[in-house]
Amino acid sequence: MFATVLFPIDRSRQARETAAVALQLVQQHSSDLVLLSVVEPGQDDPDEVARFLAEAKASFEGAGVPCQVLEREGKPAFVIGDVADEINADVIVMGTRGISLENDHQSTAARVIQLAPCPVLVVP
Repeated sequence: MFATVLFPIDRSRQARETAAVALQLVQQHSSDLVLLSVVEPGQDDPDEVARFLAEAKASFEGAGVPCQVLEREGKPAFVIGDVADEINADVIVMGTRGISLENDHQSTAARVIQLAPCPVLVVP
């Protein structure tokens, strides 16, 4: 059902907690996993992001799940939507930082839901 799962990941606690859900989904459906990190210009150290992505990839592969890693630059919600379209993702799995999706239309998760070309699984 989910041939390709896109997991936008950052260094937040919510992303680490969401990783378990992404792992379970990928294992259940024998999906391809794509990890995506979006670097916002002037806000993220590219070397730190590269190290973080390498650690995340090693963690998933240690659980027996090979994955592809992508690093892009830009506004997260727009980049996530564009990458989902580019890779023909069947689902985007992402966390939320506890912000109400109904009341805060500027949250990344809320914007991704509006822009995504596929279903979005938001993990609270």
